[in-house]
Amino acid sequence: MKRAAGACILGLLVPLLIDIAIAEPWIPTRPVKIIVPFPGGGTNDVLARIIAERLQAKWNQPVVIENKTGAGGNIGAASAYQSDPDGYTLLLSPPGPLAINQSLYKQLAYRPQEFVPLTVVGAVPNAVIVRNELAVSSFQALIDYIKARPGKISFGSQGNGATPHLTAVMFQNMTGTQMVHVPYRGENLVLNDMIGGHVDVFFGNVAASLAPFRDGRVKILAVADRRRSALLPEVPTTAEVGLPSLLASGWFALVAPPNTERTLASDLAADAIEVIKLPDVQMRIRAANVEPVGNSSAETTAFIAEEAQRWGEVIRKNNIVVD
Repeated sequence: MKRAAGACILGLLVPLLIDIAIAEPWIPTRPVKIIVPFPGGGTNDVLARIIAERLQAKWNQPVVIENKTGAGGNIGAASAYQSDPDGYTLLLSPPGPLAINQSLYKQLAYRPQEFVPLTVVGAVPNAVIVRNELAVSSFQALIDYIKARPGKISFGSQGNGATPHLTAVMFQNMTGTQMVHVPYRGENLVLNDMIGGHVDVFFGNVAASLAPFRDGRVKILAVADRRRSALLPEVPTTAEVGLPSLLASGWFALVAPPNTERTLASDLAADAIEVIKLPDVQMRIRAANVEPVGNSSAETTAFIAEEAQRWGEVIRKNNIVVD
């Protein structure tokens, strides 16, 4: 009788012990790598290093940044995609590799929708930037100015398929305007040429344009967002100036490789979000002219899907392709 009772109690305890074991949070036992698919020194790299430092302190394991660049972020994204789904390799990426390149490139070595989204670390809206000498002082005046000079106004970008390029294309579609695209290899090059009077318009992000705007070297006519930017509270949104559908932002999402187990992904997301919410981390992210986010895994998944659909429509409608 006692043996039967003991067996019964053991039978009740075993599932409980298993549940307790499963509930143990994931803690790395060796270095964790965050792949950044763009060069060091950029916003993507800076944000990765900010959160890596605090994750390293939390996990008591090194968190190293690996810059794997090239092909619009595709090389780094493919490397992360092919990594073991064991929590030791993550990807921190802007929109290109996660939401744009699947529509832009004919072939990719990875499937963006199979990544496991953890959280958005930070985001910064794009802005409607014009050179100082351009004879416009409002968003509507810019539209009228371009319409009066079809094909004679230039806009710069970091290349075909970059968010500023697609935003400019979206702007032209919505306003019935026509401009000339001048691609560059980086946003600073666009801004430098704009300051030099060689580029008229740039739909770049607020972070990059803030310093020359504050110095009076460029004008910002609107922010492409639903609400005003904390970095530029005096500048109206595109919704306020009559074009509410012109929305564009640079954002940086942390994702895990495909097939990452659900509880592991949940633990990784929880740790990353906890770090992003720390006051000193928020301060450092804002110092990089980015607004910290730290949303849930489910919210990140929905957000990336929405971005992929919106930019995909722009790319298909305008037959934009990068080989």
